[in-house]
Amino acid sequence: MNTVAFHTLGCKVNAYETEAIWQLFKRAGYQRVDFDRKADVYVINTCTVTNTGDKKSRQVIRRAIRRNPDAVIVVTGCYAQTSPAEVMAIPGVDIVLGTQGRERLLEYVEQYQRERQPINAVKNIMKTREFEELDVPAFSDRTRASLKIQEGCNNFCTFCIIPWARGLLRSRKPENVLKQARQLVEAGYKEIVLTGIHTGGYGEDLEDYSLADLLWDLDKIDGLKRIRISSIEASQIDERILEVLNASDKMCRHLHIPLQAGDDEVLKRMRRKYTVDEYRKKIERIREAMPQVAITTDVIVGFPGETDEQFENTYRLIEELRFAELHVFPYSKRTGTPAARMENQVPEPVKQERVKRLIRLSERLSLEYARRFVGDVLDVIPERPYKEEPGSGLYVGYSDNYLQLVFPGNEQLVGKVCRVRLDEPGPEVCRGTFVRVLDDAPRTEAV
Repeated sequence: MNTVAFHTLGCKVNAYETEAIWQLFKRAGYQRVDFDRKADVYVINTCTVTNTGDKKSRQVIRRAIRRNPDAVIVVTGCYAQTSPAEVMAIPGVDIVLGTQGRERLLEYVEQYQRERQPINAVKNIMKTREFEELDVPAFSDRTRASLKIQEGCNNFCTFCIIPWARGLLRSRKPENVLKQARQLVEAGYKEIVLTGIHTGGYGEDLEDYSLADLLWDLDKIDGLKRIRISSIEASQIDERILEVLNASDKMCRHLHIPLQAGDDEVLKRMRRKYTVDEYRKKIERIREAMPQVAITTDVIVGFPGETDEQFENTYRLIEELRFAELHVFPYSKRTGTPAARMENQVPEPVKQERVKRLIRLSERLSLEYARRFVGDVLDVIPERPYKEEPGSGLYVGYSDNYLQLVFPGNEQLVGKVCRVRLDEPGPEVCRGTFVRVLDDAPRTEAV
């Protein structure tokens, strides 16, 4: 039997696509083995968000070539898309395929095995207008299923290479999204995470069908308990989305809304499409529509030209908006983007100091958010035993409002919606007591 091994770098979309590529190999009778073992085919799904992403991708490619010089080495993903010649120049790489046309991957493998000639199948992504249909009927993770609903981005922020790696925004046909959602529910998944490169942009290229329409259609699927949006821009949360958040029992009380900076000058240089005031007002509207919502965000510190005063503006805004968690990134130069050519690059030690301050703030805000729910009974889907305390009989999972709860449980509870009382809040994990398995009872109840 032929064997295939995968290595995924980068984001959740890449992880989703690796699962989809594995389905192609599985249908062709391949057996999946660990990347550190000898395999007939190695597939490296690369990342190019930063220069470091490129470097890591090259290291992983070379590792696979060393492991089995006779294997077919396939390089796909964002780095393969933006720098195909660079990837082809690595001795031992056999097939280079970007972020489109991956349904033909097995044809390329067979062609390479016949002809033993390197194949560069990377096409101009900027000309692509169709969503690449890759189905994932099941995941290795048994509790939360990702569902990719769109591809590409039209924003061209000055720090970001992704439109050049993924192309322009294109939405998946609604009927295909809903069909796959039903398949996932039939496979036993209770929660679906809608994902994409610019997820909230879903429907902008469709006629008379928007993200709000999709959310309502998903809401009608029997057996689906929770719908989570992986990330959405503040500007994309319109009145119709607010209405769904307010009225649907299935929408998770958690939204990830990238901020990137809390200063208008910096936002302008980043080419973000909102001001601090617009962002603040949108957050207020969301909290009116969905009380107790957990709002998490991304922040880039040390963007070129960011002064101490501008950083303090960001710090104060984050404190004021009381995010439930921050994902903090020091600005990293990405060759080929306008920001990499900007003057006044911020020194590394200054960036690191700012990162530390925001991480400390994030821990404080996370704890403050968790404290609001002490004594409440929350819906939690247990995912796995709590590895940090092996043999303790503790299980861990996320509540609908993105609190990670650890509580005494058993294997039978994994993947089910459970009621868990939050007893002890923490910045990363909270501890709780199992109450019961949910039987479609209302979402909130006091104890």
